[in-house]
Amino acid sequence: MLGSILSAAVLAVALGFASPALHADPATPEQVVQSIAENLDKAVSGHQAELRGDRDKLIDLIDDIFLPHFDIDYASILVLGQNARSASPEQRSRFAKAFYKSIAHRYAEGLLNYTRGRVRVLPFKGDLNDKRTIVRTQVVLDDGKLLAVDYAFRKTRDGDWKAYDVIIEGISYITNYRNQVTAEIAKTSLDALIQRLETQGEKALESMEATQKGS
Repeated sequence: MLGSILSAAVLAVALGFASPALHADPATPEQVVQSIAENLDKAVSGHQAELRGDRDKLIDLIDDIFLPHFDIDYASILVLGQNARSASPEQRSRFAKAFYKSIAHRYAEGLLNYTRGRVRVLPFKGDLNDKRTIVRTQVVLDDGKLLAVDYAFRKTRDGDWKAYDVIIEGISYITNYRNQVTAEIAKTSLDALIQRLETQGEKALESMEATQKGS
């Protein structure tokens, strides 16, 4: 349950990003999240059957809208944790690409379960922090219960706000995968993990998650 919600939330952030007009001020994190419901509705509503039957098209949709606006390089360094220090630039780059691709493939269909009106963006409080600004939302579940879903943003050197983490009921996407990645690297090696992600993709993620649950 948590995994599917987490996946949908992570990808939902990406589809909520609107490309700013030339010379326009970049959207604030709150404005970005405010646009999630509308943009998701436009991208998914009425196309669920088509996208469900065409996995490549669904992945292309995610790549076109998601990849340019989510700080996958920064997120992947956080996922690597202390292992990022000893990793070469090539290893970090390969890991970022393979990790993103694995996540996108595994959780792509989570977007197809999106229903308009389920996301409530809470009023933003405090000042914007370039390194970490949190936008809080609530997701309405099928039984009417509310699920707390927070999005972490940072401002890039280009001045754009990009999302890099999703926190669901206090559980961080970054922390969740960092624990799995750390355990996997300790058991094998970073190169072995990268190769597994590149060749096995979502199956490698499933294997890591199963191992962590078993331990």
